[in-house]
Amino acid sequence: MPSTYTKTFDTPTYKGTITIPLGLYINGEHVEPVEGGSIEVINPTTGKVITSIAASTKHDVDIAAQAAQKAYRTSWGLKVPGTERARLLFKLADLMEKHIEEFAALDALANGKAFKAAYGIDNQGAIAIMKYYAGWADKIHGKVIETNDQKLCYTRHEPIGVVGQIIPWNLPMTALAAKVAPALATGNTVVLKPSELTPLSALLFSTLVKEAGIPPGVINIVNGYGATAGRAIAEHSIIGKVSFTGSTLIGREIMEAAAKSNLKPVTLELGGKSPNVIFDDADLEQAVKWAIHGIYFNHGQNCCAGSRIFVQEGIYDEFLRQFTEQARAIKVGDPFEEDTSQGPQVSETQFKRIMGYIESGKSEGATVHLGGTRIGNEGYFIQPTIFTECRPHMKIVQEEIFGPVACVMKFKTEEEVIEEANSTTYGLAASVFTKDIDKGFRVAHALEAGIMWINCANLPEIQMPFGGFKQSGIGRELGEYALEHYTNVKAVHVNLGVKL
Repeated sequence: MPSTYTKTFDTPTYKGTITIPLGLYINGEHVEPVEGGSIEVINPTTGKVITSIAASTKHDVDIAAQAAQKAYRTSWGLKVPGTERARLLFKLADLMEKHIEEFAALDALANGKAFKAAYGIDNQGAIAIMKYYAGWADKIHGKVIETNDQKLCYTRHEPIGVVGQIIPWNLPMTALAAKVAPALATGNTVVLKPSELTPLSALLFSTLVKEAGIPPGVINIVNGYGATAGRAIAEHSIIGKVSFTGSTLIGREIMEAAAKSNLKPVTLELGGKSPNVIFDDADLEQAVKWAIHGIYFNHGQNCCAGSRIFVQEGIYDEFLRQFTEQARAIKVGDPFEEDTSQGPQVSETQFKRIMGYIESGKSEGATVHLGGTRIGNEGYFIQPTIFTECRPHMKIVQEEIFGPVACVMKFKTEEEVIEEANSTTYGLAASVFTKDIDKGFRVAHALEAGIMWINCANLPEIQMPFGGFKQSGIGRELGEYALEHYTNVKAVHVNLGVKL
């Protein structure tokens, strides 16, 4: 396997040549895996191999964990003041900004997302997250707590040590930044596994870590499969915390492995089946536009996707007409074409999974109102799809499809829609559209979701916590809340005069 991969782009949206390493990034160096494995990275636009990258196993994860532990004890952690951690994170963010077009091109190539989305949403978002947590690095502190005048009591928020992080393929750099930045800001070191489907931007990121001046071992990147490298991270006794974003099924396995090893805490950002509730009194034009964004953003490959659209009966027909018209107008095609909004699904496996759900919807009696078919014979393109005549028990209504498939359903009353919206095992996000602000608050408070949008959809903010209820996960990412998951709280009692 070659040690680097070079790609020359000449497209309407990006022109340039990018060279990235293909090995593991451990202790400040790009290295070959101990057992010499590799993973083929596929271009979902064509279904053809882009390149092969190194694949780590538990032996490589062990080496990375030991490097991270040494760095934590000698050149990071409590030995480096928050002001210095902030400086280095800001520098890393500046380097990411300098190379943003390269990051976007690599994500469009391996993920299939439109270049403009990879640039303007994923990578600009990643840079903003890095800068946000750089600003927090010198503001991690505890409290002085009054007890009595014979004791001084205070708390310290200390880093955990080595943390393991496993990121998904749908928003590669946003997910990387959302995990790495708060971990480093609070003084931890990192062993991170990118998705085997979209590792290229993480490998480019690894080249900037040393350039930013971050000490060897502070950030380690171990490409690999979830069943090997991911499991090794969850089970490793040196790793003191694991953060995972992905499916609920794998989240359970991560949690079990973490518990059986050293009882390490977990942050799990898992699946969703978000309801979008649109009342008769909503601004119809805006509700339609937000509903389109809510489900078809990122090809529907988004855990917050508003895939269950509940429309009150008074505006149902007109909503469906406008929603169908706008869904039909979505340009599906080459991610590097300027007018493309939706590229291919990320992989053949994901493509088949989505098509399987579409067939399930048909067999259970739902109506394919729009789409439901493959586009072309090459790559993994699926038409934006709308189902009507859906019933609560159907798989397409209950299970996360993670694709451009919307279920549009009619409702009569507020009480009815709240019950139906809450009738899944998920609770990540939800939206409500109404001009009656009292109703908006009332429904928002009644829906079982960790993220609630009123008169908008799928619009997170870096400063706000991100995470779900029920089987959508444990813990929060983004905002100040994420910092809580990367520190241990130590209570210190100082005797000023108590005598026995």
